[in-house]
Amino acid sequence: MTGRGFVLALSGGIGGAKLALGLCRVLPPGALTVVANTGDDFTHLGLSISPDLDTLLYTLAGIDNPATGWGRRDESWTFMAALETLGGETWFRLGDGDLATHVERTRRLRAGESLSSITDDFRRRLGITARLLPMSDDPVRTRLLTDEGWLDFQDYFVRRRCAPAVRKIVFEGAAAARPQPQFRAALADDDLRLVVICPSNPLISIDPILAVAGVRDALKACPAPVVAVSPIIAGRAVKGPTAKMMAELGLPVDAAAVARHYAGLIDCFIVDEADGPALDGVEVATVAARTLMESMADRETLARVVLNAAGARQR
Repeated sequence: MTGRGFVLALSGGIGGAKLALGLCRVLPPGALTVVANTGDDFTHLGLSISPDLDTLLYTLAGIDNPATGWGRRDESWTFMAALETLGGETWFRLGDGDLATHVERTRRLRAGESLSSITDDFRRRLGITARLLPMSDDPVRTRLLTDEGWLDFQDYFVRRRCAPAVRKIVFEGAAAARPQPQFRAALADDDLRLVVICPSNPLISIDPILAVAGVRDALKACPAPVVAVSPIIAGRAVKGPTAKMMAELGLPVDAAAVARHYAGLIDCFIVDEADGPALDGVEVATVAARTLMESMADRETLARVVLNAAGARQR
């Protein structure tokens, strides 16, 4: 894709952050805006924690933990060890460096600053050239109805390690939430050249963004092509509970099901070479490419595939 303008990426955590980094590296400085899911946000130990925002912050700054995909590189765990000796809750692990992010965010939120403003300051201090936005400054919380009853997302994802079967997903507060102002403006901007739906879990990472009031309609009406990348490769998710959740909700665990999930929103769907260039029952253009991002070169190559696919499908 050539020409002036900027790219808008919708992302969850680990998988989305990998592609966001690839896009950031191949695009000119300042040409990428990333909108993060905040449905996973919660309060723990009195601290305001934004897991997907932080994964994107650390990944784009080059200080992420490559072994886990979350948290900071070269982390220490003195706080958690001391907390355990006092009988505190340790199911959600907070490294010492990561803890500083949560403490400072919480302090500033309580002082009346918005999550958007805090995030923008953090990304500038960490040397990130891409703009990073929460999907909304209003609270939206992902909750799951499971065979063990209703669970908040982090209770399901971390404390219960995705063990309960999922029957229903809701995004509390989404209908009343307002899109982050720059996000809303970006979708209507004539300089928008591409919207990328990153290979994040469509059910719990992308759907919360789309559930914010007005976002789905704005995405349909935006002047730029929308390209999605499948998080499913040959019937399996690279990481996380995507495949398990799809099966439990009665969806086929394949790339075609993800494409159908985004029906009416996307102009092009990027699938892995293992899934072929054509998907049965999918009425959208598809491009087959290597979507497994194991190296930095993989991230950059997939970013270029996405940009080239968009260039051929201008609205």
